[in-house]
Amino acid sequence: MVIKDAVFIKSVASRDGFLKSEKPIIAIAGKSNVGKSTFINMLANKNKLAKTSNTPGRTRLINYFDFGECIVADLPGYGFAKVSKSEKEKWAHLMEQFFAETEIAHVFSLVDIRHDPTQDDYMMVNYLYQYALPLSLIATKADKLGKSKVKPQAQAVANKLKVGAGNIIPVASLVRKGREEVLDKMSAIIENFYALKNETDEE
Repeated sequence: MVIKDAVFIKSVASRDGFLKSEKPIIAIAGKSNVGKSTFINMLANKNKLAKTSNTPGRTRLINYFDFGECIVADLPGYGFAKVSKSEKEKWAHLMEQFFAETEIAHVFSLVDIRHDPTQDDYMMVNYLYQYALPLSLIATKADKLGKSKVKPQAQAVANKLKVGAGNIIPVASLVRKGREEVLDKMSAIIENFYALKNETDEE
């Protein structure tokens, strides 16, 4: 897959703004400060497409980006302790509405490869399994580990979250490690989306 010119579409704070698209929608989920914005910028090959911040919990909206062949939806980061209970509940409700009302082709669930999955990571992956939403794990910040440790640590994270070892991709967004593997995955997702759509149209 070749990304020619990814562009920001809009940010939404409620279900009224959910984007409806004929293109496949790939959602990006992950805890606050796991590197979602940096990951999106890596895929787009643009440094400032998605706004990054050193302050966890900054992304409180769903941000949509047009990647040409697909739409990428950047979801609010979860698990930030300093956010109020009411704010967390608001985000959770928005996410439930998003997953219930959006036709999602795939979810990239981002986890920090350096650490065991958090309770919030478990909850997110279990939620996606419960609603039969296809997902892949993206293990971020792989450049923070020695090269020999990346594969076994990715395997360990996948095992804990009960995801197949072939469905986790280690990435190091700042140095573009893992970019081609993710783009190949996106190509397969897009191809599968249209194949299923054609089957449905023929019925």
